[in-house]
Amino acid sequence: MITVRDLVMRLPSGGQSLTILDGVSLEVAAGEVVAVTGPSGSGKSTLLGLLAGLDTPSAGSITVDGVEVTRLGEADLARFRRRTIGFVFQSYHLIPTLTALENVAVPLELANTAQPLPAARRLLDEVGLASRADHYPAQLSGGEQQRVAIARAVALAPPVLLADEPTGNLDSATGGHIIDVLLALNRQRGSTLVLVTHDAALAARAGRAIALRDGRLVNGHQAR
Repeated sequence: MITVRDLVMRLPSGGQSLTILDGVSLEVAAGEVVAVTGPSGSGKSTLLGLLAGLDTPSAGSITVDGVEVTRLGEADLARFRRRTIGFVFQSYHLIPTLTALENVAVPLELANTAQPLPAARRLLDEVGLASRADHYPAQLSGGEQQRVAIARAVALAPPVLLADEPTGNLDSATGGHIIDVLLALNRQRGSTLVLVTHDAALAARAGRAIALRDGRLVNGHQAR
């Protein structure tokens, strides 16, 4: 499903080149749940953004669902992301002037889905928020906002879901519930889930954890 080969990411910094990722290679099978761990600055979020085609690496290749992402132009990248990738952000990124229902409906409307609002309501029900459909983000707790964001991310049934510190702004109990939601969706839909986390307990619930340090892959092991 995901193949990364010799991935390098360098950025200019103070007249020099700062290496964020340094020769990372990995594979993620279809339907797998993989946690990417490591200290701040190790390159975790950069790797996730590259998998989503949100940035271009300095060297190396990324293939997702049979598409070599690193060879795509902007128009093809946009189509790839819409068809293949769902992305969950740490800070939710909901539109504050839209209700929960309307936020989830946005990708459905952009994709010209028939009856987007009923479809969005079913998605909210799937994440346990049917009763909060008409509330605005400011009226929702952090955990509720993240569940809305998850429903929006899976609205077009992407084969790959990427989550960047999805519990980072939440207390441990709420964060645990968010992981329950993500794992349940993974099982129900058969999608591939790659999540970035600092939380060892969260990482332990993935099928496999990989660790980055100083931009390099340290290990990859099966979680118990």
